[in-house]
Amino acid sequence: MEEFRRAYAQLCKEGGAQPQETVLQQLHELREGPGQSRLDFATQSLSVDTCRVLGKLLQDEILFTEIMLSDCMLNEEGVRHLLNGLCSNTVVKSLDLKGNNLRALGAEALGKLLRQNKSIRSLTLEWNSLGIWEEGFSLFCQGLGGNRFLQWLDLRNNQINHQGAGELAMALKCNSSLQELDLRWNNIGLLGGRALLSCLHSNKTLRRLELAGNNVPSDILKAVEQALDHNQDRQTILAENHSRTRVLSKEVFSLKEEKAKQFLDLMDTIDKQREEITRSSRTSAARVGQLQEALNERQSVMNSLKAKLQMTEAALALSEQKVHNLGELLSATKQEQASMTECQLKELRQQKQEAADRETKLLQDLSAANEKNLLLRNQVDELERRCKAQQDQLFQVKQDLTNTTAELKLRAVQAEERLEMEKKRFKQGLEDMESLRLKEVDHMTHHMEASERSMQERIQRLEAIRIGLEEELSRVKAAAFAERGQAEEELIKVRGQARLEEQQRLDHLEEKLRLMTQSRDEAQNYCLQQKQAVGEAQAKVSQLTLHTEGLKRRMEELQQDLSGKEQEKVAEVNKVRVELQEQIGHLQAERTAQEGLKEKIAALERQLKVLSSNQREALLDKESEISTLQEKLRMKEAEISRMREEEAQRASFLQNAIMAYVQGSALGALSPRK
Repeated sequence: MEEFRRAYAQLCKEGGAQPQETVLQQLHELREGPGQSRLDFATQSLSVDTCRVLGKLLQDEILFTEIMLSDCMLNEEGVRHLLNGLCSNTVVKSLDLKGNNLRALGAEALGKLLRQNKSIRSLTLEWNSLGIWEEGFSLFCQGLGGNRFLQWLDLRNNQINHQGAGELAMALKCNSSLQELDLRWNNIGLLGGRALLSCLHSNKTLRRLELAGNNVPSDILKAVEQALDHNQDRQTILAENHSRTRVLSKEVFSLKEEKAKQFLDLMDTIDKQREEITRSSRTSAARVGQLQEALNERQSVMNSLKAKLQMTEAALALSEQKVHNLGELLSATKQEQASMTECQLKELRQQKQEAADRETKLLQDLSAANEKNLLLRNQVDELERRCKAQQDQLFQVKQDLTNTTAELKLRAVQAEERLEMEKKRFKQGLEDMESLRLKEVDHMTHHMEASERSMQERIQRLEAIRIGLEEELSRVKAAAFAERGQAEEELIKVRGQARLEEQQRLDHLEEKLRLMTQSRDEAQNYCLQQKQAVGEAQAKVSQLTLHTEGLKRRMEELQQDLSGKEQEKVAEVNKVRVELQEQIGHLQAERTAQEGLKEKIAALERQLKVLSSNQREALLDKESEISTLQEKLRMKEAEISRMREEEAQRASFLQNAIMAYVQGSALGALSPRK
């Protein structure tokens, strides 16, 4: 409301006019009041500028639904501006222009408003002078005839004569929305009353027409009341028919919705079953793939373990051979050492015997002893050389061990490469198997899609049949309603003719009392004819009722056909369900087969665990044997080193003894010479 007030003030300033204080005060009061959808300027004198500004504002205003401009003493120019602004308004429902002395220009503006405006339902024009100017009132009536939205019109005290009533009657013949018309306190007269009565035969929507204070005869008033009563009865019948048609349409729509819901529920269940099947197939495929990958991994692990076992067994065999060879070498060295020690012992014994036997010949044998000493030194050197040769042999054996280990590693790498090649070949075979399985799955999906398409085509055909039946029902209903309307119009015409003829007969009775008997006979004959016509109309009504009953039977038959079609649809859906259940059974069988594969995989895993435990135990045994052999080697090396030390000590002892002996013998030889 405050925006409307500001816009009013701004437009007044732009137009160079002074805003009226009364209008601003009224807008302020409306802003503070409770009803903000009602624009009330009643008993306020509005200038032409104010009317022009208000017309511009009301063109696009969506706040007000009621406009009160009663007793404002509006100028016709101002009224024209206001009504031109309301022509494009789509919100105003009620307009009150009471007591504004509207004349020719006002009537023209009102006719234009009624032609262009599509929202006004109530128009109050009491205490104006619209009927004085025939041309303006004819334009107003033309606008009323072209209007399809006005429902209540107040034309009291507008000085409308019988010509204006004729124009109004012509407008009412074209109008199909006006329900209440108030024409009290005008100058309609007998001719205007007859014109209005004649228009009521073609106007079926007018339910209330006030004609008091217009010098209209009572018989015309009664005829008007009867026509209005007939219109009211017709409106009630039409309302009942509309209500029945609405109920029937609602029932049909509800049936359609229920069937659509059932169909959608069916399709949802089918879609859900499809999704479950696809999910189960995907999960089963994923599980099969996972199990296949696990099997491949376990097989690769088994193959690698077998290769490692073979490699370890070969390495153990080689190590056993090398240990056996080393043992043989050690036994040979021991035998050589034993033989050498025996030889040395024999030589020592011989030397002792020779020393004991030939103590006197030591001087002669010094050279021989020296030579023997040299020979002994040479032998010691040879022994040292032999020890060095044995050490070199041991080093070469170690190098051979390292070389063999390197060769074994290379062979292991080559074996792993071969295993990878075998894995790739196995994976390629698996991919081929997977592609074949995917092709089979695609074939199954195509088959399912084809079956679904056939089902959808059947459903579309059934839907087309149902739509055709519904169209036939609607056509039959429309024909029944048209025939019923024609029968009602014929009854109305017959009643109107009867009333007119009775009115003429009464006039003849008033004018010609002499011909009373003849008129009675004619009236009786005419009554008989009317009774016959009424009987014929009743027969037609009974025929129409029979026809409607036949249509109802036809509807029942069509409903039975629809129920049969629905049963067929349900049977087809059940067939589809049975097929889906069979497919589910096949999938369950595949699932059981997969479970058997899982059990086999578990058994293989248990066997793998047993083999791995056995392999670990064998490896531990081999490691313990290797450790024992290494300890034996260490013991042998310690014995060899101890024997070397003992030999070195013996050699040093012998050398010392020989030196002492030589020195002692040299001194004994030199003492007698002195």
